[in-house]
Amino acid sequence: MDMFLLRGKRALITGASYGIGFAIAEAFAEAGAEIFFNDINQELVDKGTAAYRKAGIEAHGYVCDVTNEDDVTALITKIEAEAGSLHILVNNAGIIKRIPMTEMKAEDFRKVIDVDLNAPFIVAKAVIPGMIKNGGGKIINICSMMSELGRETVSAYAAAKGGLKMLTKNIASEYGEFNIQCNGIGPGYIETPQTAPLRERQPDGSRHPFDQFIISKTPAARWGTTEDLKGPAVFLASAASDFVNGHILYVDGGILAYIGKQP
Repeated sequence: MDMFLLRGKRALITGASYGIGFAIAEAFAEAGAEIFFNDINQELVDKGTAAYRKAGIEAHGYVCDVTNEDDVTALITKIEAEAGSLHILVNNAGIIKRIPMTEMKAEDFRKVIDVDLNAPFIVAKAVIPGMIKNGGGKIINICSMMSELGRETVSAYAAAKGGLKMLTKNIASEYGEFNIQCNGIGPGYIETPQTAPLRERQPDGSRHPFDQFIISKTPAARWGTTEDLKGPAVFLASAASDFVNGHILYVDGGILAYIGKQP
């Protein structure tokens, strides 16, 4: 099982102060990796650092706007000077704006594209030269089921995540010869503090309508948890996936494989 270990590896997980990014970083630390993370402001970095410390993980936190190329270049330069080149990158930072397309301002659309698509390009571009010098590396882009599907009010998010899927494939195509594997994880609907209101019981004890919808569409008949993402992330960051490249691993309980029950 040594092929799944990450001992001696340095991993940067963007936007990993909480949620999915934090869970992935925690899994990497358990596998032996040294953890580096960023967030958009000092308050979030401090909260993340405290959470890692509580979990028994010594994580290195930095304030960095991943949509700003100068900021990202400075961050990667700092990490490389203090610790060495990165072996693993997880492009996790992201946003969503749920607005009907005809009501969405172009500036809001651009903001989602900037964070969810341009930023992974910027950060990957910054770490790839160090990975080449290391003799290889792993890039994991956090995609989405919206890399494959559309849904009401998420035109910008779906466009960005569809683009991220293709960026993943292109990085694999362009840098595979340097022993760099770039893959994606497409989480399904995951239990997080952000989705908690959608899972609250109604006054009559029934499920929230959206909760009912997700359960009915998921063969596993449940929401995913951040724990469900740990194994796939460690696999894609480890030597166990050295011949897996340009692949999107959907961790969705089977939603994408399922047409749904007949009414």
